Parts: sequence; structure tokens; C-alpha cells
Amino acid sequence: MKKFTRIPFSNIFIVAISLLLLISCQDTQDSDDQKVVNTTVTQEISPESSEESNKKINTFKQYSAEDFFKTTSVFGSSINHDATAVLISNDQTGIFNAYKVPLDGSNPVQLTDSSTDTIYANSWFPKDDRILYQSDQGGDENTHVYVRELDGKTQDLTQGEKLKANFSGWHHDDQQFYITTNERDEKYFDLYLYRTEDYSRKMIYQNNGGYNIGTISEGDKWLTLEKTNGNADSDIYLVDLTAQNRTEELITKHQGDISHGTYSFTRDSKKLIYATNEFGEFNQAWSYNLEDKTKKMYFKADWDVSFVYFSKDGKYQVSGVNQDAQTKIQVLDTTTGNTVKLPNMPSGDLRGVNFSKDSSKMVFYINSDTSPSNLYVHTMGTDSIKRLTNSGNPDISEENLVVGEVVRFMSFDGLEIPCILYKPKQAETKKVPALIFVHGGPGGQSRKGYSAMIQHLVNNGYGICRINNRGSSGYGKTFNHLDDKRHGEDDLQDVVYNKKYLQSLDWVDADKIGVMGGSYGGYMTMAAMAFTDEFKVGINIFGVTNWVRTLKSIPPYWEAFRKSLYDELGDPATDEERLHRISPVFFGHQVKSPVLVVQGVNDPRVLKIESDEMVESIRSGGTHVEYLLFDDEGHGFSKKKNRIEASNKYLQFLDEYLKK
Repeated sequence: MKKFTRIPFSNIFIVAISLLLLISCQDTQDSDDQKVVNTTVTQEISPESSEESNKKINTFKQYSAEDFFKTTSVFGSSINHDATAVLISNDQTGIFNAYKVPLDGSNPVQLTDSSTDTIYANSWFPKDDRILYQSDQGGDENTHVYVRELDGKTQDLTQGEKLKANFSGWHHDDQQFYITTNERDEKYFDLYLYRTEDYSRKMIYQNNGGYNIGTISEGDKWLTLEKTNGNADSDIYLVDLTAQNRTEELITKHQGDISHGTYSFTRDSKKLIYATNEFGEFNQAWSYNLEDKTKKMYFKADWDVSFVYFSKDGKYQVSGVNQDAQTKIQVLDTTTGNTVKLPNMPSGDLRGVNFSKDSSKMVFYINSDTSPSNLYVHTMGTDSIKRLTNSGNPDISEENLVVGEVVRFMSFDGLEIPCILYKPKQAETKKVPALIFVHGGPGGQSRKGYSAMIQHLVNNGYGICRINNRGSSGYGKTFNHLDDKRHGEDDLQDVVYNKKYLQSLDWVDADKIGVMGGSYGGYMTMAAMAFTDEFKVGINIFGVTNWVRTLKSIPPYWEAFRKSLYDELGDPATDEERLHRISPVFFGHQVKSPVLVVQGVNDPRVLKIESDEMVESIRSGGTHVEYLLFDDEGHGFSKKKNRIEASNKYLQFLDEYLKK
């Protein structure tokens, strides 16, 4: 069975929080796929004279948001049954649709024609060219699973009101597939098995215990369940799907706060590979022997192990490590145990690796800070590499863009805070204004990779520092939990001290520093503007501003994560006073500098009323605030035209209130 499409495990609570608040507003290619693979390729740079260098600085070209978003965002890597094509989603039409990309390099074929709702392509059928895909309605995040027939007709396999469903992989016989849905109980997801011939189905696991459905072994015998006990504590259970009386067997008994999560089963179904942070700061990969129930360390690194998975035939194993905001990988030949030697690749990082059924073909993406993701195919055992997409705008030269540098600074208590710094070309000849960009979450992470929005601002003369404040993932469990029930306090001080760091740089205009971010980053932006006088401007992109309302109105299907949310942020039943105190909406009158608020009307996470009230609260204090609403978006931008409009608005607002 193919690996589930799931968020990679690093801390089970991060998954929960990410579902709640993780920023998704900018570029789909920024987000790491669950099979993300990064291998940095460097090139030698010839020394050049100072005169030549200055000439380049003075002649570099600036581009518009329209130029940057002429790129095509693309994701997905399912290879069809005869290894002739890849199934992807891209936004060439302005919104994501499904495409068939032939491996021979011929032109892609558009398979869906949505003009309103994003299409998330899941998988080809194992024996023909039908496809499965997911889509919600207007950004409401109630995804349904659809099938596209060979004649182009589509059918919703998960009909019903207010339900949420996800494709969850293939049965080993290739004649059945799995879907999870909360149609029976809106709080929890049950597992169904569908037949490929007529789409009839049966429930094979009824989830009454508030578990998170994990993955299924190749022989369709074992199902893993993940149980969230708290924001730092979780367990794995096993269910024998062949047993008449199914029970949940706990396989991760422990004491104290330890997090566990599922990676995958080995293809022979003899071992489960799982994650645990029991033995240090970072997640390690361990194996659980399904026959004798013994555990053994499988793979570890000095950072979090993000994923371990196998090719369909088990010949190759791919593992990824989240190393300082980039995912580094190993591809192993399981028959020899040796690392696979790949041919020379184009400059950039590898992502989204997948194999054909017989492992003869490998498809992957190459992405960098200065170039969006492009899809490639490699014939294993040869030097053959073929590029299958052209995602970039040919009118944009990478020489005019900027590579981010991972740097660190000391916060108020001496804690070292990592961030990704972008120095614009203009800064070579004059001081420039700068922005601190806060990621989503809490528990998210700013990562290396292409962002049209970031490059647009940098190209137009703004320094950017993408902070990974305390509470971010990827830097150990202690760092990850330093902000528990201290949001708007210690993490906000990290942002303030990030400003002090920027002021220490000789190319930054110390009096022209702003803050911006989306979702949780939007909250941090409003907290910075309401609770400090440090920043000249703020841009809040669908940020939480009323924690009391947010935590009282979480969607039913987040029930399994409720305890984690309360551990992280506070229980509104007992912590309402503190939650009120850290909610900027009640203190908008204290904002002294201009703010831009961006909101999607259909956002199910940050309700429109929350941004409405935040805007009115700022205006009550007499401070300038601008409000940008999108009638056809939810919690993020699914449509290219809206990304362009938002980016243009950011630049116009910053030019007016920060640069001058």
C-alpha cells in the first residue's frame, strides 16, 4: 500500500497546531511535502573585480508582483500504472487543477477545470488512469474525495453536509482504497475501504476513542493509531484488522512527556518504523518488531528525523532530517544497505521524491530560494535526468534574486534564536528598511525555499528576517515548548530582540523596521503592534486576535487535539483572564503605528468577525489601519490573482508607511 498523504511527524502536537493555525497564504511550493527531499548542490563562483560587482548591483532588475506570480506552483508525484506519466496539481490557470505530465517530456494534459475550488491531486488508480483528488468548497476546509473517470466525468465519493474526508492510501490488492471521514461523528475520523469497480464501501475501523488514524501495513493487517495525551505527550496503538474482535494495543508505554508518531511499515510488514523523542531533544526513528514486540533504534541524527518511507517494491528507503530549516536526505538501496549515488543535479534542493511501481523511475522536484519547484524524472542506475515542467518566469533572472542565509541572535534571556535573513541588492549601496516575518503555528517553522512573496519584497528593497522564535519546531523539544502558555510574552520578546539584531546590521535603516506574518504570525504581528511601540508598521495576514473566541469555537473535528491546544495555549474555562490579556483585539486602541489587515471571508479558522473587530479596535484609538478582504478565500490564498493583489498591497502599504 502506498504511504498515506499525511503531515510529517516531528511532534504530534505540531500536527494539531498546524491544522489550526499554520500559515498557508503565500506559495504552495514553500511548504515541504511529506516526502520532501533536500540535497543542496553548490557551484563554484569565479572571483570578480569590485568594479564588476558594483556594476551588477547598480544594474540589477526589479520586478512586479505580476512578474513573480507568473511562476507556476506545482505539487504531487504519483506515477501511473505503466510509468508513463505523473499526476500533479498546478495553478497555471490561476487556481490549482490536476494535470497529467508525461514522462517523455511532452506537454502536460489538464484533467480538471475548476475555476473556484482548489484541486489537490492524490493518486492514479493502480491499474488504469482514473484519478482520486480532494477539494473543499470555497476554502471552508471540509474536503471531499472525488474520482475522475477515464471519460473525464467526476463523482464525489464522500457526499454529505459538513463532513471532512481524506484519501488514505491503497489496499495491497490494488482493487480497493482507503478513505477517512468524520460523517458518523463530527469529532472523529473513521476508516473506510472502497472498491475500485463500483465504489461500494465498508467501514473497517470505527474510531470511538479519539485516535488519529495512522497508516496500514503492506499486507493490510496492521493499522496504527496515534493518541494525543498532551502537547508534549502522545502514544501509538496497533490494531489487527484481521481479528474478529479488534482491540487497540498500546505499544509505546512510557512515563513522563514523550511524543511518538508513525513513519511507515517496512514493505515486508515485519516492522513498524516510528518516531520518538524519548532519548534526546530530537525525534529518532525506531523499529517495532511486529512478531516479538521488540524495539530497536533504526536511524538518528543531530536534528529531527522527519520521515522514513520505502518505494513500492521495497528496494529503496528514503529518510529525511530537518537540519536547520532544510530537509537533508538519504536514499538507501535496501538490498545492499548502501547510499544510492545520484547523478549530478541542477542547482537547488530535491523535494517530493517518488518511485514507479518497479522502482525503475524516480520523480522529484528541484527548488531553491531563487527558483520555484520544477518536476524531473530520473532513470535509476543511469545518468538520465529529464525536466518535465517549466515553473519559473523566463523573464526573471535568478541573478536578481536573493538567497536566504540562516543566522542566529541572542534574545532577552540569552537564548539563541535562528532566522533566515534576506539582504536585498539595494543594501549594497544604501541602508534599507527591514521586516520581521513570523511563521504560522504556533509550532511551525520558517524554512528555506522559494517564495514569490518574499522575493517580491526583497527585490523591491526590503530586508526580510524570517524568525524561528521559541516555540518553533525543528530545534528540539525543549525549544519547542518554551512558549507554552507564554504566547504574547516570551515569544514576543524574541521578535523585539530580532529587531535589535536587525538594527545592529550596517545595511539596515534602524528606524524603519516592521513586522508581518500570517495566521499565528498574524497574531504575533498584532501583539507586537498592540503591546509594544517597537515597530513602524505591521501586516496581519488572517491572524488570530481573540484567543478566547478561537479556543471556544474550535471545529468539532479538532476534538482529538483539544487537550494539546489547551496545554499549549490555555483552557478558556480556566485561563480566560490570561487569554484575554494576550488577545490584541481588546487592546487595539494601544496601536500607535499603521497596520494592514488581510482576511478571507470564508476562513473557518480565523473568522471574519475577528478581523472586523480588530480593525475597529485599532480605529478606536485613532491609528491608521487598512483592511483587505477576499470574498473567495478561506485561511490562505488558493487563487493566483489574490496572491498578486495581496503582494501588491503589501508593497504599496510598505512604500507608503515604512520606506518613507
